Amino acid sequence: MEAPIADPQPPSLSAPSSVHPGLQLVPLKCCSPIQKRCSRTSSGLSEMASLESTLPKALPATFMKEITNDFSINQELGRSVFGTVYKGVLPGGGGMIAVKRLAENAPVPFGITFETEVTNLMALKHENIVELVHYCHEAQKKVVQHNGRYVIVDVIESCLCYKYLPNGSLDKHLYDTPSMINWDTRFKIIKGICQGLHFLHKDLNLDTERGPLIHMNLVPNSIWLDDNWVPKIADFGLSRLFGKEQTRMYTVNVKGYNGYMAPEYLYRGEISTMSDIYSLGMLILEITTGEKNCAVSEDRSARKFVDNVHQNLKTDEQIIHKYPSLGPNGLQQVRACIVIGLKCVEVDRSKRPTIVDIVDKLNGKRVPILDLA
Repeated sequence: MEAPIADPQPPSLSAPSSVHPGLQLVPLKCCSPIQKRCSRTSSGLSEMASLESTLPKALPATFMKEITNDFSINQELGRSVFGTVYKGVLPGGGGMIAVKRLAENAPVPFGITFETEVTNLMALKHENIVELVHYCHEAQKKVVQHNGRYVIVDVIESCLCYKYLPNGSLDKHLYDTPSMINWDTRFKIIKGICQGLHFLHKDLNLDTERGPLIHMNLVPNSIWLDDNWVPKIADFGLSRLFGKEQTRMYTVNVKGYNGYMAPEYLYRGEISTMSDIYSLGMLILEITTGEKNCAVSEDRSARKFVDNVHQNLKTDEQIIHKYPSLGPNGLQQVRACIVIGLKCVEVDRSKRPTIVDIVDKLNGKRVPILDLA
């Protein structure tokens, strides 16, 4: 079921001159136009300055292993085809961070994933976007056997360090323990994801040189949750930053998670903001129903799942049966989320709502494209 997304071409990175040649490290001090538009509050700056003061000036692979207990499964917070996220416990009572160790066997070269995520994420500051703190990219010489001979190879350890999010990824809570997440929490998560995507699709247009950032990997394991169940969009390794006037691009390397790829991307390689809207619709339907989108090779766009939602939750009686404790306001919210989700996964991209339409609908405004037919 899993496959990575198309091969982006990010700008190259170079190591700072004060760092060992085999190690790349940058503190979170980016002065791009995006960051100037989205600066943190003074309290947020103080919090991050405190967190950064607990980190060493360089983050070698040995330090990554130390704080994650050698990447122990007991400290795992979530995983995807691009890597595994671990809880990192800083020494001396310095707090915790989330450490994503990029997978060596990811179908997209992790060097590309690493550089794309760093360059696209470092300047993004929003409540519903995961916060990158530091990164480490270290090459080590190792002796291995190859075709009966001993050879020296470069083994690269790539880790991305984020602000710690104790509830891990959404997929760990969405299906196995649905009773733990009540409707109010689910609605909060849906609204937060939509607000984060609004930032990526619309707010970046405030910059004079940049257009929207297309995430291209909106799936449950790319949504992380803090201790208050505030969602953060993560996994930017395959994101695409558009130019100011650009509305779409094409690729011949069509890859992604079955069930979340828009048909025009899956069959024509077309990438646009509507690619994310389709994936968002699937997420909204899964969060609302608590049911997993079980796409298969014969149904890569999960149309059977969509049809089931349409049939099983099309009346108020069916919704109340699923959520018997809902009041009138909650019933209206569920109904709105089902309408939004189903419109987002329209096969015809021109019939899908924009992220502005979706946020307006969730805030109780009337949106013609999302009116019940």
